Amino acid sequence: MTWPAEIQARAEAIVARYPEPRSAVMPLLYLAMRQEGSLTLDGMRQVAGYTGLTSVQVESVASFYSMYKRESVGDYIVSVCTSISCHLLGGEEVLGAVADEAGVPSGKTGADGLFSVESVECIGACGGAPAVQVNYELVEGVTSESGRRLCRWLADDRPQVVTSDHMQAEFGGMRSFEWGPDESEGATGPVPAFGPLGTSGQPS
Repeated sequence: MTWPAEIQARAEAIVARYPEPRSAVMPLLYLAMRQEGSLTLDGMRQVAGYTGLTSVQVESVASFYSMYKRESVGDYIVSVCTSISCHLLGGEEVLGAVADEAGVPSGKTGADGLFSVESVECIGACGGAPAVQVNYELVEGVTSESGRRLCRWLADDRPQVVTSDHMQAEFGGMRSFEWGPDESEGATGPVPAFGPLGTSGQPS
């Protein structure tokens, strides 16, 4: 299957940003995932064609990084860190509360396609443990109770955009450090959003 002309143009523009086409493999994988809802074998073959890599080489990159999803995910990926700092400060309990409130076991996506819940390794917020991400937007100092409230908010309000600043104010606790200026742009879907690369928004 060939990508639509608009997606092909985006892919070509991404490749043109790099001195070597193979360097574009990671953003192209996000584009493929956004286009098809998950990272498929066909999508990886398309990426191989643009980068000059083999399909096996592309798949080796995709299988190494956990943000490349090989199966369809929910509208909201709730990622709970369970590495050592978060684990010691209640990360496992937060994960259990999130899974219970979302009605989705860790590592799974709900039948209604609203939530995917996952346990993840360190996300670089040890000083604000336990840390959670929603569509890769960070919330620090989350408790079991605030994790439940976060899930209820997502289920009830179905926000089209989630931002770290809003979620931190509503559901977070101690931060690892003082953040910079408020960020008005946030995540518009479960694929990491890079506006200039055309990976923001929901799958086409």
